[in-house]
Amino acid sequence: MVCLIQLSSRSLPQFELAKKLEWISYDLRMKYAAGRPQPYATNVLAAAFITDTDLKSMNDGSFGYKEKFPWPTHYYGQAVRELARQKAKVVGFDILFDLLNPGAVVALPDGTKMESDAFFALQLRQAGNVVLSAEIEGKILPADLFGTNASATGNIFTQRDADGVLRRAKPYSDFRLWHPVIRRVARALELDLSRPRFEPTRIVFPSRVADIREHSFPLTEDGRLRLDEIVTGEPGSAPEKPYTTERIWNLGIVLASRMLGLDLEHASIEANQIVLRGPDCERRIPLDSDGFFYIDWSIASVEDPRITSEPIAEGLIRPDHSRFWQGQAVSNESSPFSDKLVVIGSTATGGNVTDLGATPLIDRTPLVMKHLNVANSIIVNRFIRVPKPETELVLIVVLGILSAVLTWNLRVLIASVSVLALFATYLGLAVYLFAELRYWLPLVLPLFGGLLLTHFCMVTYRVLVEQKERQRIKSVFSKIVSPNVVNELLKAESISLGGARRRVSVYFADIRGFTRVTDENQAKAEEYVRTHKLPPAVAEAYLDTQAGDVLATVNLYLSVIADKIKKHNGTLDKYIGDCVMAFWGAPTPNERHAVDCVRAAIDAQCAIYELNLQRAAENKRRERENEAGKASGQVPLPMLTLLALGSGVNTGDVTVGLMGSDAHILNYTVFGREVNLASRLEGVSGRGRIIVSDSTYRDLKRFDPDLAATCEELPTVTVKGIRDAVQIYEVKWREIDTEMQSYDTSILTGRRVTLPTDVITPDEE
Repeated sequence: MVCLIQLSSRSLPQFELAKKLEWISYDLRMKYAAGRPQPYATNVLAAAFITDTDLKSMNDGSFGYKEKFPWPTHYYGQAVRELARQKAKVVGFDILFDLLNPGAVVALPDGTKMESDAFFALQLRQAGNVVLSAEIEGKILPADLFGTNASATGNIFTQRDADGVLRRAKPYSDFRLWHPVIRRVARALELDLSRPRFEPTRIVFPSRVADIREHSFPLTEDGRLRLDEIVTGEPGSAPEKPYTTERIWNLGIVLASRMLGLDLEHASIEANQIVLRGPDCERRIPLDSDGFFYIDWSIASVEDPRITSEPIAEGLIRPDHSRFWQGQAVSNESSPFSDKLVVIGSTATGGNVTDLGATPLIDRTPLVMKHLNVANSIIVNRFIRVPKPETELVLIVVLGILSAVLTWNLRVLIASVSVLALFATYLGLAVYLFAELRYWLPLVLPLFGGLLLTHFCMVTYRVLVEQKERQRIKSVFSKIVSPNVVNELLKAESISLGGARRRVSVYFADIRGFTRVTDENQAKAEEYVRTHKLPPAVAEAYLDTQAGDVLATVNLYLSVIADKIKKHNGTLDKYIGDCVMAFWGAPTPNERHAVDCVRAAIDAQCAIYELNLQRAAENKRRERENEAGKASGQVPLPMLTLLALGSGVNTGDVTVGLMGSDAHILNYTVFGREVNLASRLEGVSGRGRIIVSDSTYRDLKRFDPDLAATCEELPTVTVKGIRDAVQIYEVKWREIDTEMQSYDTSILTGRRVTLPTDVITPDEE
């Protein structure tokens, strides 16, 4: 899925989120790298900026002449001449001179006047090192007067990324330079030269004027321009090509190439790089998949101390103006721009002179800085290198596999720590590679997609599947053993058969009368079969039904007891026929195990008592129903069996652990003398009584004196398997619950009973 997102993000806008997040990570790395020591073109880069102060000073006449922006071109001519006097190596304008201003003139020292544009063109030609700007994608070129006198043209086209940040630039642009005749006609008729239509015998251009649809230029059979058939052409002129293809390089590349002597005319254009060669050096500019190169924003702002910068009016125009009129030389004056690469642009913030934008370093900065950063990158041979899309796919897959292996083979916590360590290692490597080598290692999709998302999905899968399996195991085994035992076993890495000595309280509870009831029901069922002479199949089904009813009855009583054991966090050991065995203090430690054990025994007696009351009320209802249906021969409803409970509790040191073998059933249980004593106390408890040992009583006195106060000391007893007589106590459980005191236990002896109102209706009472 992450790989598909990576592939789709390059072509589908709806998947650009990952790309934008990657841009953010790139900007953070660029800011970090810009703050570290790094090579730069020492004493080579310079700039002359049009500032807000320049605009104000020129506007209010502070320099002795008053001009509003845009200034006449002769002022830029003065700046060019001043830079030539200071022996600047190369000068680049980040200002478009695509239009002429025929009305502007400049007065020369000899009293003559000269057109401002002509003066500027003259200074360009005399300097011989000025690069003018063009915006090829916008079809904006320098006016012919200026372009033919400048030494070169540089493209200043700016293409921001989708988030509005300028990170990269186009190294060059190819465009059609139309024949001068076509350009003259196009200016006169306002033709749109950016949308030509080529036909076998002509070239057709649409017009920008509403009443002129289009204009065509005739062509020869081999595609040359028929100048003799064009109104502005000269009769008999030889056919010429209608256009030539010109390559305009990025302004920063042009300026740096002039400084280093690189040959742009014979540049080697390859799939992923541009190779520029000079007499003493070579530069390889890496390109991304779109054919752009990323700008190394090492120089953040115009205040950077590593560049020489001055306001253009104060530093170049004003001094040259004075020298121009006074005929002064500069041979003995300081030359701050000597042998430097100089960029002339704007840092002003008002009107049509503003050229501000966002970069990876600053949200709002003069974009003229991009030319200085590009030139610096080429001079110091330091470029941003972008991996191929295939490399990012490989990184996603590799990190995904590593994440999967770690998550699947290690415990979740250890796996998470390992994945985070791998995350931190990769992140540190990415920051290091960018800061030291300017290699852009992708972060977002490999780390958050390949690494973390894989880990999260696999952890979620493991948690859900393992939790479901644990719940299934817990659900099954909780019906067999205590939930405490299940939890203990689920937490254990391995199961050991080894036992341990623990002080626990053991509880035995036996359902009294169950054996007698079983025999009586069996006899009644057989008598019913004989009396009614049931066929064998019917008789077998009837006997099975009666046996099922008996089993349901005992299960009902046993479940009531088990619920109370679990309620008080006891470990339900086993069912021994109609007897329940449980213990407290293992596997979960509990110093109040005696109190909890006795409380569970009391609640079990109360619950059995309430159950008997409900079943007695149901028997009353069945008696009335049977009496009513007797006349119609209706089969009488059977009476529900009422059973009692005998309980024994003992506290002492026992051996606790898993009993059995690894190959067969394991049982978490306790055994020893104290267990046997608890069983014997249950045997002497009788019906509806709770008998506890002396050790249990002492624990009750220690942890719950109120509960101990309800215990009545009984005479010592001698039980089987115990040599000495045993001191025992009876817990008067019916005196503990005030509601129980209102009940009459005569229900167990057949005498009249007063039932609570929640069991029978008032008229039934």
